[in-house]
Amino acid sequence: MTSSVDGLVSGLSTSSLISQLMEVEAAPQTRLKSKVSAAETVVKSYQAVNTKLSALKGAADDLSQLSTWRAIKPVSNSTSVTATAVGGTNTTTGTMSFDVVQLAKGQVSTARVATSGDVTTSDSIEITIGSGDPVTIDISADKSAQGISDAINRAGIGVKSSVVTTGGAENILQLTGAKTGEGNAFTVTGLEDTGLMTAVAAQDAKLQVGGPDETGGFSVVSNTNTFTGLMAGVTVTVGKVETGVTLTVDSDVSGIAGKFQALVDAANAALDEVATQTAYDATTKKGSPLTGDFMVRQMSSAIMGTVSRGLSYTDLDGNDIAFGSLSKLGIELDRTGRLTFDQAKFTAAYNADPSTIKSAGIGFADAFEEVSKAQSDNVTSAITGRNNYIDSMNSQIDNWDLRLAARREALQKQYADLETALGKLQSQSTWLSGQIASLG
Repeated sequence: MTSSVDGLVSGLSTSSLISQLMEVEAAPQTRLKSKVSAAETVVKSYQAVNTKLSALKGAADDLSQLSTWRAIKPVSNSTSVTATAVGGTNTTTGTMSFDVVQLAKGQVSTARVATSGDVTTSDSIEITIGSGDPVTIDISADKSAQGISDAINRAGIGVKSSVVTTGGAENILQLTGAKTGEGNAFTVTGLEDTGLMTAVAAQDAKLQVGGPDETGGFSVVSNTNTFTGLMAGVTVTVGKVETGVTLTVDSDVSGIAGKFQALVDAANAALDEVATQTAYDATTKKGSPLTGDFMVRQMSSAIMGTVSRGLSYTDLDGNDIAFGSLSKLGIELDRTGRLTFDQAKFTAAYNADPSTIKSAGIGFADAFEEVSKAQSDNVTSAITGRNNYIDSMNSQIDNWDLRLAARREALQKQYADLETALGKLQSQSTWLSGQIASLG
């Protein structure tokens, strides 16, 4: 590349002249960069709107799920019995009474052993858990209580061991089952000479439901203190032996109402975003990135129209239903064009006719999912078009970089040649002046 040095002969600031000329040459590229910047701002605005539409679609999809409408709320009358809904569509409502007959326990075996030295003559022991295969553990290297305990723990089986210091002439070698339940009971061979015995037997938790077996009741067992099959969709965890526990499971109406509120909030957030991105300040006469964008502005009408025109839908059996005003679901438009939700009104309507409100609620959610998807697809298409436009302009900008670099090099050469020519003329002038002077 030709370098440029300010005129040594002409006295001109050639670098400044070249910079000014390059600003003129680069004007088309500058305009392209401005267009790219403006287009990128529009894309960001589209993306902001699309984010709200996606959230609205997600909220509508959540409300339309059968798992939402089959959600339950279990309540126990006992502070030591915890009932939790596990979700899904396989749920049931109703009431069940039971007694907690026994809690699940893990086996604990102990042996009184010497505080030091070997406590057994065996070189290995075998531990069998439940119906599993026996595991052989080598203890020949260290037959002390601590050595045996460490070897058992290193084996990584479902039995843990420790040595309890009593402060007396003997310590306690303790083996504890890692899991509760009769199926996790364990046997130990090879430590018979230590007097190892079962201090706590493994046992299952047991509930007696509906009274004694003789009068139609039945028992339910679990190898932990948690029961998963007592009532569909509910897990029950017991904490103590007691009688007269009552478990009541009702539909989770407040949870369903929460899904409605989430949809309404998402719809209002989308309306707010559209208003922000299309706003026009009459005082400053300044618009927003999407002011005048019809596609975005009509989104508000599409969202509000889903509420104002009432609800018609096809139910799960294929029947066309004209439900009418959404106010029956507690949903209305206020004076500002925002959606409102009356939870108390919805709850009353649901309790009065759960089947009808469930069908209408799913139909309402489907309608909002459809309108949000359609609007989001339009915005996504617009974003794709703008990004293609930006890519095209960036390619042109890159091409201009090459053209401008070549132009700068040409100008630098031109001015360098000018300085060279001026230098030669100056030398000739000096020589002529000397010749003339010598004639005098």
